[in-house]
Amino acid sequence: MAMRKKLLIPLLLFIFGFFAFSFTFSSQNFLSQVNDIFENFLNFFKSSPTSSFQTSTSPQFLKPSSFSQRTSSLLLLPYLESEITDIVKKASPAVVSIVISKYVPIIEEYYSNPFKEFDLPPELEPFFKFEFEVPQYRTKGYQKQEIGGGTGFIISSDGLILTNKHVVDDEKAEYTVYLNDGRKFKARVLVKHPIDDIALIKIDAQNLPTLRLGDSDNLQIGQFVIAIGNALGEFQNTVSFGVISGLKRNIVASDSSGKVERLEGLIQTDAAINYGNSGGPLINIYGEVVGINTAIVSGAQNIGFAIPINRAKRMIEDWQTQGKIEIPFLGIKYLLIDDKVKEKFNLPFDYGAYIYTELKSEKAIIPNSPAEQSGLQEGDIILEVDGEKITTQNTLAQIIRKKKVGQVVNLKVWRQGKILEIRVKLGKLPENLLSQ
Repeated sequence: MAMRKKLLIPLLLFIFGFFAFSFTFSSQNFLSQVNDIFENFLNFFKSSPTSSFQTSTSPQFLKPSSFSQRTSSLLLLPYLESEITDIVKKASPAVVSIVISKYVPIIEEYYSNPFKEFDLPPELEPFFKFEFEVPQYRTKGYQKQEIGGGTGFIISSDGLILTNKHVVDDEKAEYTVYLNDGRKFKARVLVKHPIDDIALIKIDAQNLPTLRLGDSDNLQIGQFVIAIGNALGEFQNTVSFGVISGLKRNIVASDSSGKVERLEGLIQTDAAINYGNSGGPLINIYGEVVGINTAIVSGAQNIGFAIPINRAKRMIEDWQTQGKIEIPFLGIKYLLIDDKVKEKFNLPFDYGAYIYTELKSEKAIIPNSPAEQSGLQEGDIILEVDGEKITTQNTLAQIIRKKKVGQVVNLKVWRQGKILEIRVKLGKLPENLLSQ
């Protein structure tokens, strides 16, 4: 029975996705298409000798031929609704709203007559008093206001919460966490990732509902996902449904303050992600978090991005075991090779990392770095790290960041027509390079 349900869930979700896509068609045409899809799935299971889903012993209502096309298709919809709502009901209690508060100046408007400095005769003052008064502004104290909001999700019953770094990045702000049951708690920021848009915050509470963290390394394009968040900072636990549209996406994003940063290796999804959804979970059909919602493309519909959850898992592990976050460091300046770079520099490969810098004031090999100590040279092309190919989608930075400080990696390097194998012990990214 468990196997049947496991097979039925993706099938039902697939048809649900098709329903959302085809909503503009007539109901008769849509139901006919859903019926055809379901019948094809049944035929697949029927013809598979290894399948545990046996159509010969299935209930009669599962056979499309038993009813009209419209009736048989409609019978599937309650199952779709049941499976999706079940996932959302189990996940929602662990999704929280984060309200950002800050003391802001109270601006008072007043009017001043620029002619006061002149000694006008008393009989003329009434004529100039109102006509020539101009507005002025001054600070009259401070008051606490809510200035923004975001989303987070609970990962431990004692109050550890994952969210985006940009949601809790203001050192002068206060953060209040609102639970799904209406309770609220003051939150403190434990750690913010030096590079990724990830932060870990804590509230003082016990026996809280939690979400399981899945494995983002095995995601595939087309998988179903559910995004839950505090949409636009107003609507608590808004739910949207979609698929994974792309993997290892690289974008340049900016927050509400105008701060710009480059985000690499993201999950792209068409599940609706809004500004208030930042920090919320992207969940698979088994209720596991596979990503942290982080960005949208302004002016575009159905394009959202999430940080793979495995990067957050690494941060949590480092913080819990070491009390700090360390970023592995190789120490080179380089260009990712694509067709344009290959042509411009007349390189023998259309992939890899070309060690190079255009600035004469700096070196491509950072002094005293692991790269220098291992003998890497400017002009080398790093093709692979531990057998993993470097491309514009799978960048050297992404590969190195999956390693640990002190770990020895094997580089496949091209140098002047020869292929070399070079071993490098990764160092720790220096503080002065974190902002570069």
